[in-house]
Order: sequence, then C-alpha cells, then structure tokens
Amino acid sequence: MAKSKLTYKCNKCGATSVRWEGKCPSCQEWNTLEEKIETPKSVHNKHNTDTKSQSSPVLLQQIPSSTVERISIPSDQELSRVLGGGIVPGSIVLIGGQPGIGKSTLMLQLACQLRKNVLYVSGEESAFQIKLRADRIAQLSDTCHILCETQLEHILVHARHSEPDILLIDSIQTLKSQYIESLPGSVSQIRECTAELQHFAKTTNTPVFIIGHITKDGALAGPKVLEHIVDVVLQFEGDRNYIYRILRTIKNRFGSTDEIGIYEMEQRGLRPVVNPSELLISPIDESLSGTSIASTIEGVRPLLIETQALVSTTVYGHPQRSTTGFDGRRLSMLLAVLEKKCGLFFSQNDVFLNIAGGIKVTDPAIDLSIIAALISSLNDIPVGRKICFAGEVGLSGEVRPVNRIEQRIIEADRLGFEHIYISKNHKKGLPRNTEIQIHMIAKIQELISEVFS
Repeated sequence: MAKSKLTYKCNKCGATSVRWEGKCPSCQEWNTLEEKIETPKSVHNKHNTDTKSQSSPVLLQQIPSSTVERISIPSDQELSRVLGGGIVPGSIVLIGGQPGIGKSTLMLQLACQLRKNVLYVSGEESAFQIKLRADRIAQLSDTCHILCETQLEHILVHARHSEPDILLIDSIQTLKSQYIESLPGSVSQIRECTAELQHFAKTTNTPVFIIGHITKDGALAGPKVLEHIVDVVLQFEGDRNYIYRILRTIKNRFGSTDEIGIYEMEQRGLRPVVNPSELLISPIDESLSGTSIASTIEGVRPLLIETQALVSTTVYGHPQRSTTGFDGRRLSMLLAVLEKKCGLFFSQNDVFLNIAGGIKVTDPAIDLSIIAALISSLNDIPVGRKICFAGEVGLSGEVRPVNRIEQRIIEADRLGFEHIYISKNHKKGLPRNTEIQIHMIAKIQELISEVFS
C-alpha cells in the first residue's frame, strides 16, 4: 500500500520542496512554504465515487444556446443586482470581509427571506447563537435548516440527503477533510474543501455560498486558487463607525464586475438602500466652506456624494496629507496641479480630505468636486448647495470628459440640483429635457472664475 508523502508548497507561487526552508527557492518570498501531505490516488479517490465517461470535443456552433433561469431575490434587490440579476443554479459564490462587518447576518437574511429549502452550515457558531441572531433581526423561516458541522464529508452527506435549493457555508476556513492531515484553514484544506464544494455544486446544480475570512491586508485568506475556483467573488466592506456597508463585485462569471450594493446596518440587520444619494449627502441646507457635491457612477448606478476638505496652516515643519475614502497619491497630484496652474499654494498647509458616508470612491469624475472643496476651504468661500461637479482633472489643469454623463446629469436633476459643471469636451450624450443648468468648462481656472468669483 502506497504511503503518504510529505512536501512543502509555497502559497504564493505554488512551487514545491522536499524540505522546509525559510525562503521559497522559486519566488524568493519568506515564510511562504507550508506543509502538504500528498495522498495516494487509491486513498484520495475514496470520496470521488462518480465514474462518468470522459467528454468529447464539440463544435462551438453545435452547442445549443439557452438562457439561464436565475433564482430571484425579491426581498434584496441590492444582492440581486450585484450577482447580475439573481442566483445562478450551480454557481459557487465567495463572500469576504472584515470580522463583524455583517457577512453572517447577510447570509442568514438571505436564507430566511428566500422561502426555499436552504441548508445553512456553520462551523463557527452553535445553533443557539444563530437562533439568537435570527430573533434579533426578526428573520424566521420554516424552510431554513441549520447544521453545525466542520467535517466536509458529513456536510456533503447531509446536503445530498436533504437536497437543498441553496447551500450556505460559514466559513470555508473552519472546514476540514478527513483525507487531508493539515489543520483547518491551511492552504491544502481550503483548496480541497472548495474543490469538493464546487464538484457538489456543478453535479447537483445547487448554488453554494461560501463565507471567507480576510487577512490583515484586506485580501481573502487562503490560496489564490480559491478565487479562481469560485464563479463569483464579493467583497463586503465598510467602516464599523458608519452604518453603511458596500457589497462590491470582484469577480463575476455571470455578470458585470462594476456593480455595488449598499446596505444600512440597523438593529434588525442589514437594510438595502434603494436611493443612496439622498443618504450620502448632508441634509444641512446652509452652505459650508470646504464641502462640495460630486456626481459619480458605481456600477450602473449614479450616486451623488459629498466631498469634504479642510485646509489649515501647519504647526509642524512638514505639512500633513490625510485622506479617507480617496487615494492619497491622487490628492497629491491635484494639489500639485492647483499650485502649478492656479498659483494656489498648499505647501505650508495641512490638507485633510474625507468622503462623507464612509465609502471609498475610485471614479475619476470626483476630481472636479475635490478641486472645488480644496479651493473653498483654502479661501473660506462656500460652494452653493445646489451645485454639483462631474469631471476628471488632468496634469495640465484641463477638465477631461467622463463616461455616462447623461445618467449623472439626470440623477442630479432628479435630486433638485440647479447647476452642474462638466467638461467642455462632451459633444454628445447630454440630456435635453432637464431643468438643471449645465456649465461646460475646459480648464480649472474657469471653475475658479465662475464659482468663486
């Protein structure tokens, strides 16, 4: 009988070694070699009982075209939008996020609201703890079954016996296979358990949702092959000091990767936010210096958010640059453009920038709004509350056009804004039947003369 072989595999590049070394001999990374026990095929194939014949090649034009009938989520349009229009049968979805951000709460709400046969597998909490959470968020269901188990083979036996419509795993780092001798959460255990769950999803056409932990750097814990195996990768992010949570698509084989879903954390759980623009803008009617409104796009949804800037004289030798929700290197570039092209000097000032609501924005169309907020705070001149901005700023101070300008203008008009500043290079795509006044500028000097004159 063949014996198991002990090897060491790098969790970065996948190179193997017969002995442990501090540095990987292939990628030269430190402390990346992890123990792996290679099981002989005769033992490893005990849990692979399917003996289907090998597939044969088929011409692409001979494959019949068919539309996939998704499982709709009428009670949670945000999750449905992020998934691309619903749950695809046989898909495997990975959800990652910081501890306590609301991943388990989101999955429990999904299990109770779908009104389908759901098997919720928990390896971290007891059934009593899950029931306490369900009582707190007022979510009860007579079709949701709770299984507290960490042995993968036992979970698959229960899943094949109960034949659930959806299988939820919380979390993949707690599962272990009896054919792998390493500890739960190791690279080999995560890879083996995910591969078996994928095999179950594809053979039974059952959607599988997997909750995954993240590292201190914010990346999903485990091998990179984990993200390659699954069909959809969702990142649940947000600041615990704020009530908003954002569900962002990182990978989606069945839809767009630009979608986001916004939730509001309440005492009774996560509430989908249908109109986030009205919540992300401060309700204060009085105009304050250092604030401006940007018209951005997240996925296919236009959002109007508030940018806040504070420019003050530094009391130290080196001025501070601090950002929240925005790239700090981008802020340094915008400050350099203002100094070079407009003669506004920030070298002796501390600059603090904040995106209201605790969200992170990567849309370059926010540049014009940040420029307005910085100038407003530097000169202590408020920007009108009925003015918004949508434009990218280049290194020479030009205002560059942004995509889907029509949706941005329509959203600003719907929320009652009276003026919007955009690039002069927008030749088409401008709506006609709107009451908002559109100002087209080519340089940021024109913005200064029109808004702060």
